[in-house]
Amino acid sequence: MSSVPSIRVRTANARSIEPGGDFVLYWMIASRRARHNFALDRAIEHARALGKPLLVLEPLRVGYRFACDRFHRFVLQGMADNAARFEGTGILYHPYVEPTEGAGKGLFAALSARAAVVVTDDYPAFFLPRMVKAATAQSPVLLEIVDSIGLLPIRAADRTYTTAYSFRYFLQKNLREHLAHRPCPDPLKGLDIPPLAKLPGGIVERWPRASEALLAGEEGALAALPIDHAVPRSPIHGGAAAGEARLREFLKSGLPLYATERNDPDADAASGLSPYLHFGHVSVHEVFMALAKREGWRPEKISKVVNGQREGWWGASPEAEAFLDEIVTWRELGIVMCSLREDYMSYDSLPDWALKTLAKHEGDARPVLYTMAQLEGAKTHDPIWNAAQRQLVAEGRMHNYLRMLWGKKVLEWSKTPREAVERLIVLNDKYAIDGRDPNSYSGIFWVFGRYDRAWGPERPIYGTVRYMSSDNTAKKLKLKSYLARWGGSASQTSLFSAGK
Repeated sequence: MSSVPSIRVRTANARSIEPGGDFVLYWMIASRRARHNFALDRAIEHARALGKPLLVLEPLRVGYRFACDRFHRFVLQGMADNAARFEGTGILYHPYVEPTEGAGKGLFAALSARAAVVVTDDYPAFFLPRMVKAATAQSPVLLEIVDSIGLLPIRAADRTYTTAYSFRYFLQKNLREHLAHRPCPDPLKGLDIPPLAKLPGGIVERWPRASEALLAGEEGALAALPIDHAVPRSPIHGGAAAGEARLREFLKSGLPLYATERNDPDADAASGLSPYLHFGHVSVHEVFMALAKREGWRPEKISKVVNGQREGWWGASPEAEAFLDEIVTWRELGIVMCSLREDYMSYDSLPDWALKTLAKHEGDARPVLYTMAQLEGAKTHDPIWNAAQRQLVAEGRMHNYLRMLWGKKVLEWSKTPREAVERLIVLNDKYAIDGRDPNSYSGIFWVFGRYDRAWGPERPIYGTVRYMSSDNTAKKLKLKSYLARWGGSASQTSLFSAGK
């Protein structure tokens, strides 16, 4: 039956398909898009094979940690895009937003009881694995979990990797065979499955479709929800349409600068795609296909040499190679970690050498100790750190290079490295649109030695963990415009004039 690779499909329970069910249910929880989505492809395949309609349920809880206007609005903008794309296709799309915590309880069980088979998304982080595990026991029919996260199927890696080099070497040996298997760019085109006109009786009354005001992200509609209203809405617009527009703009204007200027805050040459990848509004396969088209790239250009090096294997331009190393190697390195280790957010998951050197220097005097409130409010003595924190709070994003410095300084300004980890997770997950993500935890724990090696000389606080300073950052990077925007005052900007 399947055009979806079997390695991307895993069975969550021991139940079977019920041919007498009313519809196929796709429980959309991570790959929140109507294109380039293996899970949607799989649900459509089941619907065709069974001659059944397809129901897509996209729910949004209010009880998850850090639930706020920023994240809700971003997801709701994606729901609005999905509603528009499913309209008129014969697939019934039901966006449901909990009005109160726990109000959605029973919805999945009620729909799966009427389903022939259930398909959902694979995602290895945050609360989603626990949610899927709980739902598995509620489904009386077969529940399949489909991986549409990366170019490499999650199950293709049988162990975690300690460095980007070691994972890159594995990718160069194994990724080629998976590149030919891509999700359908437009699975809604030419559908030949029976339409579904409405939900089963009683469902709509108890769990109504999200209102137009909610789907529009209106302030009043969000204000009625029991979520954190203190975290402001971001100027970054969510949804597949915005994500696709961001991709086009990056390939046109950002990619040519990527290899040489992505680390400079003034250039702002980063892709800006991570929020859309995190919430599943854009697929990495879509990004890869668009990049390949721009490059005129073909699989035959891949090098036969497997050496784990960052450049040369793809047979693409330097800027494309640099971008692919970020969006494939580094992004999927974190996905593999989260999928194979439940302790990926634990301080104790750090490599032994890092734990030992940090423990050795845990009692070292700190130059200053800041409270969590001071950090959150960007009230430190360091103008570069403050600027990065202000951007995070205001926009829900942070410049990629400054994110590394941001983490290193919190290590210096916390009583213990364990406390520093906890603080960084809270600051990141509370404000970053792309927080609560495998890639987020890769970045946070890299600060403390994950995916890195020991560096000399041995220093106070850091030991042999890689050291970074604001002075060196100011000398290396172009920061004048960045600090003028986020620095807070002209006097702070002038403190690091070496970065002009």
